[in-house]
Amino acid sequence: MRSKIVRQLQEVNKELWLLLMMFAILAGVNYLISSERMLLGFYVLPSVYAAYFRGRRHATLTALLSLLLVVLIVYTNPRLFTIEGRVRIVAEKWWDIAVWGGTLLVIAYAMGTLYEKKQAQILELREAYKGIVVILYSMTAHDKYTHDHSFRVAAYATTIAKCLGFDSDRVGDVWDASLLHDLGKLDTSRELLYKAERFTASEYEEMKKHVEKGAMQIPSVKGRLNRIIPIILAHHDRFDGSGYHPTKGEEIPLEARVIAVADVYDAMTSDRPYAKAMSPLAAKEAIAKGAGTDFDPSVVKAFVKAFQSGSLEVDFTALDMVRA
Repeated sequence: MRSKIVRQLQEVNKELWLLLMMFAILAGVNYLISSERMLLGFYVLPSVYAAYFRGRRHATLTALLSLLLVVLIVYTNPRLFTIEGRVRIVAEKWWDIAVWGGTLLVIAYAMGTLYEKKQAQILELREAYKGIVVILYSMTAHDKYTHDHSFRVAAYATTIAKCLGFDSDRVGDVWDASLLHDLGKLDTSRELLYKAERFTASEYEEMKKHVEKGAMQIPSVKGRLNRIIPIILAHHDRFDGSGYHPTKGEEIPLEARVIAVADVYDAMTSDRPYAKAMSPLAAKEAIAKGAGTDFDPSVVKAFVKAFQSGSLEVDFTALDMVRA
């Protein structure tokens, strides 16, 4: 039981422990230099906040401003620091404030430095992740339709996701999953992909395998790449359970439900071997009719809103840059 508690304590966010330690140090210093006044502790909060969210420069400036503010308050109202009704010795009082202020500046600088190092590591990981996505996406370059289709689906899906109020991380997941959602088609025969006639039962089963094949080509690592695998696996699932897998409704990741609408919209508005492109308006009406059966009604509502606002427009200049 004891070892379990220790493990749980070790798993607590290290940054939280850092914050608690900083408060303990400042509280101890504050007690030693002025046991009758704990008010100085409240001036620590802005510096801690600035260090944790804004970095070293903001933290140090905030600490300096807090110190100057305390000096100004004590100078204009010396009675704040009294002991049993007697004004403290001036030199002792200012020494206490100097020690407190110096400690605050050092802690603010140290915490701000840790924050910036953490942000640099996060940025490095994000750049590495983007590189992996670009490499995987570039694997579809020899198949122009799949390559361009994936880009357009990503553009449509992220627009719909924003209409649904997704935060930046979820929008990023939708973008990346959209770019890679047809990666498995690289292992599907060209004849099957471009067949003009309706699939036979065996051909349909073979086509369905591209979802799992695509997910298998993505490195199995923790973090964002691991988050998009379930999205890719579910993007052909239908809201009523009639898709590639028996999952339905809320069981399907919302990101996958978004990509499903974007995927079908682009397929309908693009020329394919087995069908001519529909007009965007006709495709919109067809998707609207599928709300509640093929598609999530809330996603369709966001799609229609984006369509009517003119937001569903692909930047083909950006597409050319990606292809290059």
